[in-house]
Amino acid sequence: MVTARRTSLHASASKAGRRATGLPSTLLLASLALAALPAQGQGLRYAEDQAPGIVNPVFTTTMPEARLNELIFEGLYTDNQNLASVPCLAESSELSADRTELTVTLRRDVTWHDGTPFTAADVVFTIDAMKNKGTLSTEKGRVSWIQKAEVIDDNTVLLRFERPEARPEDKLLFKVLPAHGFTSQTIKRTDAFRNEPVGTGPYRFARYNDDNSISLESHANHRDAVSIHEIVMREVSDKNYQAKLLLYESLEALVRVLPRDLAVLQNNRKVELYPYQTNSWWYLGFNLDRDPWKEPAVRQAVAHLVDVEALLAPIGTGDTLTGPYVKSSPYYNHDVPAWNYSSSQAATLLESAGYAQEGGQWMRDGQPLTLNITAHQTLESSQEVVINLQSQLQSAGMDVQVEFLDEAAWKARIWRERDYDLVLSQWTFDRNEDIRDQFHSEGARNFTGYQNDTVDGLLDKSRDTTDPHEKKAALRDVHRLVHDDTPMVFLWTLDSYAALSTRVSSVVIHPFYFFTFVHDWRME
Repeated sequence: MVTARRTSLHASASKAGRRATGLPSTLLLASLALAALPAQGQGLRYAEDQAPGIVNPVFTTTMPEARLNELIFEGLYTDNQNLASVPCLAESSELSADRTELTVTLRRDVTWHDGTPFTAADVVFTIDAMKNKGTLSTEKGRVSWIQKAEVIDDNTVLLRFERPEARPEDKLLFKVLPAHGFTSQTIKRTDAFRNEPVGTGPYRFARYNDDNSISLESHANHRDAVSIHEIVMREVSDKNYQAKLLLYESLEALVRVLPRDLAVLQNNRKVELYPYQTNSWWYLGFNLDRDPWKEPAVRQAVAHLVDVEALLAPIGTGDTLTGPYVKSSPYYNHDVPAWNYSSSQAATLLESAGYAQEGGQWMRDGQPLTLNITAHQTLESSQEVVINLQSQLQSAGMDVQVEFLDEAAWKARIWRERDYDLVLSQWTFDRNEDIRDQFHSEGARNFTGYQNDTVDGLLDKSRDTTDPHEKKAALRDVHRLVHDDTPMVFLWTLDSYAALSTRVSSVVIHPFYFFTFVHDWRME
């Protein structure tokens, strides 16, 4: 819940934005910016549309949570600036001749934020907890390939794999948790840890503030000293207002700039723009366990009625997609054609499924073709996309309702209960681009209910093979089959720009997590 003061502040900004097509008056903006200044701190302030509901990497489902995780927690390995795996909490490792075991030697100069030494027991605890069925971790797929983790001594861990692994370090990027921070290997979202998270990262959790912001302070004992000693994540629900706060120096960083704000920020001498490529894509997903969406013809008819280019144009630029990879991926199948926008092909498909138009409305057995589109209220630009999508489908003769869910309702309705018709959302991946959880019949994130034995076999092959060419061929086939089966309509990946105050220098943005290289950043 936001405070009355902040509600009034956002309402004022919203009203000001409605009175003019550009930025509000300088006097009004200056007063808003002054009102928004934090009471203390000389650190870096960045904005999120909504504060994370939980700070625990085991339950990460949103990018605001992932960005906080990069500041507070660390993995055995991490990415360097060439996006290659390099040791982080690990010092070195040795892979067995048959590639089924990895002996990891840990750094000895690491302590948790509370001063407790980091040991092999923490690594084993994290893996066992994420694999624990009672934990209900959305991230368990990151460790499911590890058969067993064993403590050899305080600074050595033995990892045994389910099958041979060519480059296991590329999968050891998951964040490690402190064993002493929990009382059981069954971790719950309600554990006290969510309010007092402890990591080994360059920043430690300091406090939740009354205005829903989160303050972090530099970890004094971290091996890599940082020059920015405080970072504050501020919740600013109005994306237009975020840009104004940056211009009037009440923020130092915007994670993603709205396309309509690019020109204003680019022409400001106190702001620097940083382009970066995300490994994420938007989609419209069907509930395959619910009528009529279990029928391929109906799903494909909807795919023919979605004008993807028209949906994308108002919110930015990017690449439209035909499958579950970005176009720069080696697994993207460029031979797969897009669903062309065609009302006649959609009509043919609907008629084959028993529908007929009556008074411009598609009907079957006396019932109209009705669909509900659900989106997360914090998904950037989702409202604009959903409303435009509603208009497209209604014009084609469908009865369309829309709803926007907050974080709690989203996790309950979509993740647990699977109570939806169509969902508009996006997936974000690391460089491994592992889509197994989304499209394997046993995948932890396969909430659409998609099942295809051939796809399962290809995903298994891509997981098991050590031949990169065989993996590429298998996943390109997955792309083709998933497109044809249409559990989702694949939409686009957006071009992204971050914006930072020129007071912040030496900035390198990680395309998947943003803050990975923050220890190199400098601030006046």
